[in-house]
Amino acid sequence: MKHFKKISELYEVLGFKPPEDPLFSVAYGDSCPGISDLEFTSAFYIIGFKKLKSGLIRYGKTKYDHDLGAMSFIKPQQKVLFKNTELKEKGFMIIIHEDYLPGTSLYSEIKKYGYFDYEVNEALHLSPNEESIIWNLYFAIEKEYNNNTDEHSKMIIISHIDSILKYAQRFYKRQFINRTALSGATVTRFNALLAANLEERKLKYTGLPSVASLAEKMHISPRYLTDLLKEETGKTTLELIHLFLIAEAKNMLTAGDMNISEISSALGFENLTYFSRLFKKEVGSTPHKFRDNLLN
Repeated sequence: MKHFKKISELYEVLGFKPPEDPLFSVAYGDSCPGISDLEFTSAFYIIGFKKLKSGLIRYGKTKYDHDLGAMSFIKPQQKVLFKNTELKEKGFMIIIHEDYLPGTSLYSEIKKYGYFDYEVNEALHLSPNEESIIWNLYFAIEKEYNNNTDEHSKMIIISHIDSILKYAQRFYKRQFINRTALSGATVTRFNALLAANLEERKLKYTGLPSVASLAEKMHISPRYLTDLLKEETGKTTLELIHLFLIAEAKNMLTAGDMNISEISSALGFENLTYFSRLFKKEVGSTPHKFRDNLLN
C-alpha cells in the first residue's frame, strides 16, 4: 500500500499535472479521471464531492455505494481504496497537506469536525440547494488558487475551506434528522443491542459493551453512532451505555437474588470499585446504600 507524503506524488499516480502549491491543491471535473486500482494513505486532508457511476471506493472496512452526489472527508493516515471508479458527473477534490495548516485558524478547528472520522458509507448527501452552496465555495477557492498568489491568498482560501466545513456540519445535522425519520429510532436499535449483549454475557463472559463493538454491529463508525444518538437523545454513546448498565444494576439490586459483587461481574465489570463509582455517579448513592434504602 502506498503512502503519499507529497501531493505531487499522488498527482503523478493519478496522471494530474503537478500542483501549483506543494501543500495545497484543487482538482475539478474532467481533471478527476477514473481510477483503476489504488490503495493508499497520505499526509493530507481530502474533501471530495462526486457522483459515482461505477467502481468502488473504500475507507477502512466499508465501501461507498451511493448514486447520489455525496461529499466525503478523508483525514491524514486514513486508508483509502479506489477501484475501477468512474464519475457520473463532474466532481472535485480539495487536498490540504497537514503542513499547510500550522499558524492558521484551521489547525485546531479541523480536528473538531467529527465527520473526518466517519466511514465512507456515512458520506454527506446534499440536496440541490446544499450542492449549489458547496459548489460556489469550491469555485471561490479554485479562483483564488489559480490567481497570482499574494499575502492574502492563503487567508482567503482558509476562510472558504472553513465555510465548507461549517456548512458540512449543518448539512450532516439535517441528514441525521432525515435518516432517523426514514429508518427508525437509532436509540431503539442501540438499546436492543445492549439487551442482547447482556443476554450473551449470561452464557459467556464478554466484558463491558464498548462503543466500537456496538457501532460495528450497527454497521456504522463509532463517531457517526455517537453523533446520531446525540442528535436523538442529547447523550453520547458512552453515556447511554452507562445509563443502561446502571438501570440493569438497579433492577438486580431490587430483585435481591445476587450480591453486589455478583451483579458487578454479571454486568461485565472487571472491577467492583469502578462499578460502585459509576453507580454512585449516576444514582447519587453507592450500591450498598441503594440496597439498604430498599430494605428500609
